[in-house]
Order: sequence, then structure tokens, then C-alpha cells
Amino acid sequence: MSDSVQYVTNTRGDKVGVLLDLETYQQLTNLSIDSELLIGLSQDELQTLAESSLFPKSQIQLQELLIKNSENNLSDEEAQIIDRLLMKIDQLNIIKTRARYTLKMNRLQLTHVRKM
Repeated sequence: MSDSVQYVTNTRGDKVGVLLDLETYQQLTNLSIDSELLIGLSQDELQTLAESSLFPKSQIQLQELLIKNSENNLSDEEAQIIDRLLMKIDQLNIIKTRARYTLKMNRLQLTHVRKM
């Protein structure tokens, strides 16, 4: 953030104000507005999160266990594995949704700023 901050000084050299680049300003103002926003991530990082998926090995394991479950051939340990994988999917979906929401809010803010 230090590269994105400039100070305004008076004739004596005292700092009397701060200039922020738009991205830094938006990050700082979003902190107090909405706790669901993912602050501090670049647009590319947010897009990557929004498009992420479960690790392929875990996805294959889940599919195999769900098939066994549909055939009623699941051990207690395998049922626990399914539960853990489904919890991971739920958490991933929450993060993906927050990333998409943050991207949307960033676009809305840019649109608003351009209209000013």
C-alpha cells in the first residue's frame, strides 16, 4: 500500500492530507461497509477463486464414495470421509460466492466512480 499513498504537505512540510489510488481507497472503504467482501485480493485472484473447484483427486474420491453410498456399501469411516468432503465443498462454495460478490461490488464501484 505504501506505493499507492501520497501525502499532501503544507508550506512548512507538515503532512496535512493523504492521497490514495482508487484501488487502495476502495479497499479501505470496503472494510467498514461489508464484511462479506474479500479485501486485499487482486481482480485476477478473485476471479481465480470464483472459478475454483475441488481438487480432482478429492472429487473422484467423493464420486466413488457416493456410488458406494447409493449401493448401501459404505463403512462408517467412508461416511465420515464423505461428510468431510461435503464440508470442504460447502466452504469452497462460500468462498467462491464471496469472491463473485466482491468482483460484482468492485465493478459497481468502478461504474459509480466513472460516472462522477
